Amino acid sequence: MQSKPSDLAPAPTEIELKSAQQELAVQWSDNHQSSYSLRYLRGFCPCAECQGHDLGDWTFIESPDDIGVQTIEPVGNYAVSIRFSDEHATGIYSWEVLRELCPCEACQSLHGDEHAMKHYPTH
Repeated sequence: MQSKPSDLAPAPTEIELKSAQQELAVQWSDNHQSSYSLRYLRGFCPCAECQGHDLGDWTFIESPDDIGVQTIEPVGNYAVSIRFSDEHATGIYSWEVLRELCPCEACQSLHGDEHAMKHYPTH
């Protein structure tokens, strides 16, 4: 039986925007490390405009390869809001969503065919 992810994700202990590398690095309280390209995060923005109102498969929204981040703001103790350089800022990345989107092999394996990377276009 495949193990299922917990309903509650660990909390980030550090979030670092690496603008030169166009990535966001997250260190989690369970010592997991995640590294997200900004294009990947923008493409899988969790807002209703991008993903719709129904739960289901992730949909990738095409964005520029050189997308940047203008601001990252905390939302309570449970999420961050990211304003991208294309002015899109309606997605709230809860810790659960951010962890679910982790593109590492272990997280892809954990979520199987439901993982967002199954829908990420390759160049």
